[in-house]
Amino acid sequence: MTFSIVARSADGDTWGVAVASKFLAVGSAVPAAVAGVGAVATQADANVAYKGLALSHLDEGATAPVALQRLIEEDGGRAHRQVGIVDLDGTAATHTGAECIPWAGGLTGDGYAIQGNCLAGSEVVEAMEAAWLAGDPEAALQDRLLAALAAGDAAGGDRRGRQSAAMLVVRDGAGYGGLDDVAVDLRVDDHPAPIDELARLLDLHDLYLTASTEEERVAVDDALRTELESFAVSAGHRDFHTWAGTENYEMRVAPDLAWIDRRVLAIVRGDD
Repeated sequence: MTFSIVARSADGDTWGVAVASKFLAVGSAVPAAVAGVGAVATQADANVAYKGLALSHLDEGATAPVALQRLIEEDGGRAHRQVGIVDLDGTAATHTGAECIPWAGGLTGDGYAIQGNCLAGSEVVEAMEAAWLAGDPEAALQDRLLAALAAGDAAGGDRRGRQSAAMLVVRDGAGYGGLDDVAVDLRVDDHPAPIDELARLLDLHDLYLTASTEEERVAVDDALRTELESFAVSAGHRDFHTWAGTENYEMRVAPDLAWIDRRVLAIVRGDD
């Protein structure tokens, strides 16, 4: 009893899943993804083994339709399953079993699979597809996924109501410190407005766990360096880098303090 979108970015570098449901901790069951391999959402009477199996099939070179066929032909409960897959090349496939609670169905296109069951109606997946197609192909995948999820919710979403939402996005080297592929891994397990809460968390994720772009960087001259160091000392820290690390802003301050993120500077100056 869930709606989701599985997608690949237009540049072919990023894969992700966004999902919402009237179900506790939907992110614990539905999404899986590996950079350079693909992404999958398993839902309805979810067979969580589909996640590892689908990614294994994709990693071995199967396309999304082939991987999907292998999953369902080996599963006696396939009439109760719903699954969406996007592969390395952006080919998509979706399956809705005949016994899934209505309304249930899905849509696919180049780089995306959208599916849902126990929905208010077909308008939910249609609104998600429209939002996805209207999005800027160059925008961050997580932003496009969120927009599609929000559109589905606005169109009625899960007809039982709201409870949880989640997002998983992967890209090579995108994880913390560049040491894994997890660009975004956020879950709202139990909340009256889970998609709004997911949006709030995504904004915080951007601040704390995403490196500053060139456009966000303010060069630090001698006067600004003095200002920053004085601020940190007055706040009880050894130096500015100690303050930045304590506040978890280390991805938005240069190691040599040659630049500082404009948002962090606004926080320092009390403008945020």
